[in-house]
Amino acid sequence: MPVALIRAVSPTIDGCELSYIARTPIDVARAVAQHAAYERCLERRGYTLVRIDEAPDCPDAVFVEDTAVVLDEVAIVTRPGAESRRAEVGAVATVLQRYRPLRRIEGPATLDGGDVLRIGRTVFVGHSRRTNDDGLEQLGAIAAEFGYAFHPVSFRGCLHLKSAVTHCGGRDLLVNPEWIDARQFRGFEAMAIDPGEPFAANILRAGDGLIHGASFPRTRRALEQRGYRVEAIDLSELEKAEGGVTCGAIVVGSVDDER
Repeated sequence: MPVALIRAVSPTIDGCELSYIARTPIDVARAVAQHAAYERCLERRGYTLVRIDEAPDCPDAVFVEDTAVVLDEVAIVTRPGAESRRAEVGAVATVLQRYRPLRRIEGPATLDGGDVLRIGRTVFVGHSRRTNDDGLEQLGAIAAEFGYAFHPVSFRGCLHLKSAVTHCGGRDLLVNPEWIDARQFRGFEAMAIDPGEPFAANILRAGDGLIHGASFPRTRRALEQRGYRVEAIDLSELEKAEGGVTCGAIVVGSVDDER
């Protein structure tokens, strides 16, 4: 059974790092309730939830995706690009080592898991404000060691690669064409989000369907018209912290590891 590592919303989330959106007040209680609904959605999709120790002094701790990259053979513990987030990593590594041998990204390299899109045996990584050239090089070396194809890609206008593109299934990608050139993904077919929903490209494959933010109904209808089963989750408070549906879990043994 696939496992999803999760972490509670910090009571200090209102002090989160922001790069591309303006700061607006976050209702912490509502964010906690929304994250609980997200957890229940993962459970309905067949995931066993494994809780990482809470980190009340780390505003961004709920966004565990950025702290690790999981491959079939190994897990890579990242070195987040925001210095304030590096304290999150230790507790994640302690739990993750139950499931995979660990490798670590070493300074001065930086790497955020949100910049890594794995599709089967191919790893796409975006250079960003949070992931530098050294991070790309170190991750690429580890991926190559275990036989993965490795492709650095460029994007713009958003915090992480998976804000601009994610994998729907098969050869289908969901993309914001304003933020990324889908021609970098040879052999895949790009489906553009509704232009009025710029953050809609972040989607999570889970079980027999997709999890998507409820803030993006027009893009969701387009996905459903293509035959995808989509469950909408309200994450509006977490979106104020530049979060999305992929950010809240580290998945081990997911359908996202499609061969």
